[in-house]
Amino acid sequence: MDFLFFYVIIINIIAFLLMLIDKRRAIAGRRRIPERTLFFVTLIGGACGGLAGMFLFRHKTKHLSFRILLPLFLLIHVILIYLLCRGGIL
Repeated sequence: MDFLFFYVIIINIIAFLLMLIDKRRAIAGRRRIPERTLFFVTLIGGACGGLAGMFLFRHKTKHLSFRILLPLFLLIHVILIYLLCRGGIL
């Protein structure tokens, strides 16, 4: 369980920072982080950090795919963590 806790914290920090970095690169007109990378990091556990970064930095908020998928990923993560903590899976 400790591993899961630290994994979730770290992956969410990474997702949050990726949103910040991509926003700063967008403003500066520099090379961006691919959307598939942002989606992948949020899919593997960083949805909370990705959502926080998305709204805090006002980044990708006009993209329907981000507005739908990130909350969906978060919902899936919450359900999976709940089931893991309950002993319902594994």
